[in-house]
Amino acid sequence: MIVQSGSINSTALVVPDLYIQIVPPSVTYLNGVATNVVGMVGTASWGPVGKPSIVSSMADYASTFGPIMNRTYDMGTHVATAVQQGASNFRCVRVTDGTDTAATGTLGTTWLTFTSLYTGTLGNNITVTWSTGSAAGSYRLVVSIISGGSQSVEVFDNLTGTGNALAVAAAAAINSGNGVLRGASQIVTAAAGAGTTIPTTGTSVTLSGGTDGVATITSSVLVGVDTVPRKGMYALRGQGCSVGDLCDASDSTQWLTQESFGLSEGIYMILTGPSGDTISNAVTVKATAGIDSYAAKLMFGDWIYWYDPTNAVTRLVSPQGFVAGRIGNLSPEQSSLNKALYSVVGSQKSGTSASPTNTTYSQADLQTLFQAGIDVIANPGAGGLDIWTVRCGHNSSSNSAVNGDNYTRMTNYIAATLNAGMGIYIGKVVNTDLFDNIRATLLAFFQAMLNAGMLSDNYGVPFSVACDTSNNPQSRTSLGYVQADCKVRYMGINEKFIVNLEGGTTVTVTSSTSAA
Repeated sequence: MIVQSGSINSTALVVPDLYIQIVPPSVTYLNGVATNVVGMVGTASWGPVGKPSIVSSMADYASTFGPIMNRTYDMGTHVATAVQQGASNFRCVRVTDGTDTAATGTLGTTWLTFTSLYTGTLGNNITVTWSTGSAAGSYRLVVSIISGGSQSVEVFDNLTGTGNALAVAAAAAINSGNGVLRGASQIVTAAAGAGTTIPTTGTSVTLSGGTDGVATITSSVLVGVDTVPRKGMYALRGQGCSVGDLCDASDSTQWLTQESFGLSEGIYMILTGPSGDTISNAVTVKATAGIDSYAAKLMFGDWIYWYDPTNAVTRLVSPQGFVAGRIGNLSPEQSSLNKALYSVVGSQKSGTSASPTNTTYSQADLQTLFQAGIDVIANPGAGGLDIWTVRCGHNSSSNSAVNGDNYTRMTNYIAATLNAGMGIYIGKVVNTDLFDNIRATLLAFFQAMLNAGMLSDNYGVPFSVACDTSNNPQSRTSLGYVQADCKVRYMGINEKFIVNLEGGTTVTVTSSTSAA
């Protein structure tokens, strides 16, 4: 008899027989969770509202949410600047102010009415054409939409019937598909009216009346609500995001809410001050807002000049997208400090190459910002590097032990990985085997991090795990508690590089013949 281990009571067998117990591997290995998922919340001219959608490129974004829009709170702008830093894994949530409407159009007076699948102005680019079908005596509907310079076309062919019955058949084809290879439309829905006159072939209608619902967008709308159905930022719950960006949400009264969300979800929230801010005001506002946590990174309101390829204009945009994209494209042990940022044309402080101000941040400026827990994009970088870069690499915490980007990212990464994989041990019998297996799984994961260069053994083994009777007394295990105590030493970041130079005619130099 072949049985699974634990499915029979081996001390109470009666029938003489051969019993083969399948024993699963005693050690389970953990695979780290993704750390490149960037959550974006903002406005768009198309797409689902309040529902996170997976986007991996600007082509993906355009097909799901429409083109980049030249306006504040635009999600496409932030996705584009993040993509240019190498980010390629987004969870995008569209928000509106509730006034958004879908575009509509009708063939015939009341024969067949079309409504765009989503609200938004992109729906006004939809055209529906009625023509002769491929089969004799049949008709064809062609639905097309132009987005970002490209056109998507859907063809519903060989529609048959007379009068109103043909309208009903055409609506059914649009809404449910009309064959194995032609599913329901991803552009419009259709409804048959009361009309009986079939439109003349060659007739077309362009939908109109679609609006984006962005007139009264604020930072609080981007934050949203945490009740089902969740909206705004809260729609990112459980999406596995490691970095979060509420596009252009510069209202300081909403920062603390974002910080709390970042702590609860293990998301590094990238915040921004208002465009054209001053250093003294930024320091005062941050202190008033009360954010002081490793879960949030506050960028100074020195916004960035960026060339918008869709609208063919150089625009002033928030630093959030650049920072979120760069951090999302880094391994969690890394810092954003002195990592090159791409496609930056200039900043409010420095101007652009076409109109430079020749103004840079002084040491006093940077010291004031960094001591307050505020980071900034600047050129030059540390050490005088001629690059646009994040100048400090710190989060908003005032605690020097936890204020590095790498602390936030590593802590969230390890916690999320353990949360995703260690639940397999719940429900197991508490004994020595359980302690050994838990400890082996955790040690194997930390060793894998060491092997991958995410930890360093320069100062000895950088991790330890305790899970045995020493930290699990019977008084606790009898109540169903098991505890594993893990310690992990992260690598430091070289922020202050000191080179000692002794020079002069009186300096004594000891040479070695083996020196390189």
